[in-house]
Parts: sequence; structure tokens; C-alpha cells
Amino acid sequence: MFVFHWIVGVLVGAVLLAALARRLRAPYPAFLALGGVGLAFLPGMPSLSLDPELALALFLAPVLMDAGYSTSLRDLVRNARPIAGLAVGAVAATTAAVAAVALWLVPDMPLAAAIVLGAVVAPPDAVAALSVLGHVSLPHRLATILRGESLLNDAASLLIYRLGVAAAVTGHFSVSEVAPAFAIGVVGSLVAGPLAALVYLRILRRVEEPVSVIVLQFAAAFGLWIAAEAMELSGVLTVVSFAITVARRAPGQTSPRLRVISNAVWETAIFVLNVLAFVLIGEQIGPILSRMTPEQEFAYASVAGAVVVTVILVRIAWVLPASAVRRVGFGSGSVHPDDLRPTRDLGLGAGFAVSWSGMRGLVTIATALALPEGGPEGREFPYRDLIVLTAFCVVIGTLVVQGLTLRPILARLGLEDSDPVGHEVGRARAEAYGAAVDALKGDESEAADALRREFHAALAQAEAHEEGLAPEGLPTDEPRRRAIHAARDRLLALRRNGRIGDDAYFVLEQELDWAELNATPRAEA
Repeated sequence: MFVFHWIVGVLVGAVLLAALARRLRAPYPAFLALGGVGLAFLPGMPSLSLDPELALALFLAPVLMDAGYSTSLRDLVRNARPIAGLAVGAVAATTAAVAAVALWLVPDMPLAAAIVLGAVVAPPDAVAALSVLGHVSLPHRLATILRGESLLNDAASLLIYRLGVAAAVTGHFSVSEVAPAFAIGVVGSLVAGPLAALVYLRILRRVEEPVSVIVLQFAAAFGLWIAAEAMELSGVLTVVSFAITVARRAPGQTSPRLRVISNAVWETAIFVLNVLAFVLIGEQIGPILSRMTPEQEFAYASVAGAVVVTVILVRIAWVLPASAVRRVGFGSGSVHPDDLRPTRDLGLGAGFAVSWSGMRGLVTIATALALPEGGPEGREFPYRDLIVLTAFCVVIGTLVVQGLTLRPILARLGLEDSDPVGHEVGRARAEAYGAAVDALKGDESEAADALRREFHAALAQAEAHEEGLAPEGLPTDEPRRRAIHAARDRLLALRRNGRIGDDAYFVLEQELDWAELNATPRAEA
């Protein structure tokens, strides 16, 4: 019973921390990380453990599925050069630098273990970055680069991570043996993901119940990851390519009701997974600290501090020179004309914004937790305590130092663009309204006539706009909300005075909910 109460308390505390983060317009993982620090020192913490084999699948598969589904393939292709530079080059440079620092400070540390430490702390986290970007006005292209990096850098870091773990456990590693398998794995993943998506979409056509579809979505995320790893493919690339393929093909066969429910469920799941990750790593920090001698405390603290500084400085050193010489895509090269009109997102300002957006989070925690713990049937990974403690410090350090300062820094830099997404939305909305009017031709009913007048009014506003952008809402949106609000008040009064029961009220409430969803969502929603 105590564990149940403890879990409830942790979830409530996480919700309160997330609310505080929203109020301060800061990344909520930063506050969860601070909460994890508190849990590490709480007495009477229940013993929680997770099979290392399941850690990566549990934490990474759904996060990558969710991020991949909302990723623009067109924007990834347009910005392939800077994304590749960060997702592969920056990860490799960070891994090498961290391994060198670790070996310098801990000469007895095996090279493979030092490389694993570098791979654990190398990839920035998608959730942390996006939670900050949701509160700042960042040029669309820079936001696209950061999203693409956080989506694809896991593949590079996990490859290095797995090779390092295998070398540390077996004591054997050969590039000539690994390279062919790696190449086949990458190609196989990029083929397997889309093929699995096509099969999944055929199944989806026969399932209409939202609960069943959402269960299938999670089953696909976990099942694909496990199957890919079993076939020695890349779980990251398989899941991401699957999600991107589904996102391109599924909207035409997915109902609006399902999309609304599914988005809410996935957002909740990602939040709970972040909470669970910080709880699990916080639960491990206490025992690690209790096993350390005073000499180890100083040595481990020195390593952790040095690695935090290293990951921040290496990213800055990687990005800023490229921004200055405009060779890795942060300048004017490889930019689509619609993405950058008169704008200030070029040069060192943009480079510093990208270099300071390197918060670590869920991926670092998941890979640290996935290290073999040892036991009666296995040997613990060398320097596991040091790696887990350092990973936790890197997450705390980057989330707090960079996460809490990123918004004011971006505001100070004043980076702006011409809102290419807004222009695309406005032009596409006008075309969509035109198609709606054409679809009503020949229908002389009063309802069709009312709809025609509504869309014609919106099209008239688009024609009057200097760039032909249609307005965000339809003319009837506000009257519709006002009328539905009055209808809700009347239903509540009918239920209070006993003229209708709760069952009837809930049926009518759902009808009004869907009627209100017909209105264009308010900007603040």
C-alpha cells in the first residue's frame, strides 16, 4: 500500500512541477530532474528496478514514435546537411571528447567504458528541446534543425553505445567485422520501417474503435523496436521511418475524433515516461552515493563536473565555427526561398542559439539505466556507478543551466523570421476554402447556402490580404461558441432541477463538445 501511495505522490508532484515549469515558461524536464535529485535523498524510498534489456524499448520507442509522427519529411530533406552535422558529427565529437576527459581523470577506466560514457551523454533530448521551443519565437528553420537533430542523433549515439557495451563485456572489437553488419542494419532499418508501416495501415483500415487503435499504436512502437533489435537492425531508424511513413499516409483514413483522443493519450504517455525515468535514476543515485568512499566522492564529482562542462563546450565549438563560415548549413546555403525571407536567423546568433539548445534528458537516462547491473548470472558493467552518476549530473546540469536560460537568451538575440509556416497555412487555408465552395455547387439547400456565405466571407478576407492569406477562423466561430455556451448552461440547469438525468446529460454534453470542436481552435489552445 505504501508503494501505491508513493507512486500517487510522485505523479501529483510531477504534475505540480510541470505546472510550475509552464508558468515560468521553462522545460518541464528540468523541474523533473530537480525532483529526481530530491527523491535521491529521501529516506524510505521504495526499491524500484527495471530490466536493462527493457529500458531502451520502454523509454525510447514511444518517444521516437511520437516525435517521428510529427516530423516533416520535406523539412528534414531540405535541412539534411546541418541535421546530419549535429546528429552524427556533434555526437561523435562529444563522445570522443568525453571519453578523453574520462580517461584523463580515471586512468584505470577501460577505453570501452569511457566510450560508452561519451555515447550516453552525447545526444540532446527531443522532449527537453521542444518544451523550450514551445515557449519561444525561434525561426522555423532553426526549430526544424533542432527537431531533426534530436530525432536522429539517437541512432548515432546508440550505435556507439552498443559497440562500446559489447566491447566492454566481451573484451573484443573489430571494425572490419562490425562495418558490414552496420551498413546492412542501416539499410535494413530504412526498408523495414516503411514496409511495416504499409502493413500497419492495412490493419488500421479495419479498426475503428479509438481505444483499439491507440493500443495498436503502442504495440507497433514497442513491437517494432523489439523486432528490429532481434534482427540486429537499428531500433531508432526503424521506428522513426515507420512513424514518418504512417504520418504521411494515415491522415486520410483517420477520423478527427481518433486524432484528438490519440494526441492526448500520447502526450500523457510521454510525460509519464519522463517521470518514471527520473524516478528510476533518482532511486539509483542514493545507493550509489552510499557505496562511495570520501575519496570516490571527490573523484566522481570531478568527473561529473568535467563531463558537464565538456558536453556544453564541445557543442559550442562544433556549431559556432560552422555558423561563422556557413559551411554546415546554418547560413544561407541549402535554404529554401520560402524559409528565409528578410530574416536575422543567419550567422553567429543562430549558431549560438543552436549550440545552447543541447539539453540532455530521457535518452541519456534510458541508456544509463540500460547498462548491465550484474548479479548472480552476470558481471556488472565496469564503472557503472560512475557512468550512471555522471549521466544524471549531465542531465541536471544541462537542463538547469541551459534549459532555464535558453528562453531569455533567445529573446536577447532577437532571432526572427517571416513565419514561413504561417504563410503556408494561410495560403493552404484559402485553397481549402475554395475547394469547399466548389463542393457545394449545385446544392441549393438553406444549409448549403449558409456554408457558402461563410466560406465566401473567409475567401473575401483572403483576397483582401496582401499575400492572399485566409483568416485563422471562420466568421461563425465566435457566434457558435457563444451559442454552445448558452446551450451548456441550459443543460446544466436541466440536470440540477432534475428534469434530465446524468445519462441524458452526458449524451448531450458529448454532442455539444463535438459541435464546439467544429469551430477553429483558439490560438491559445
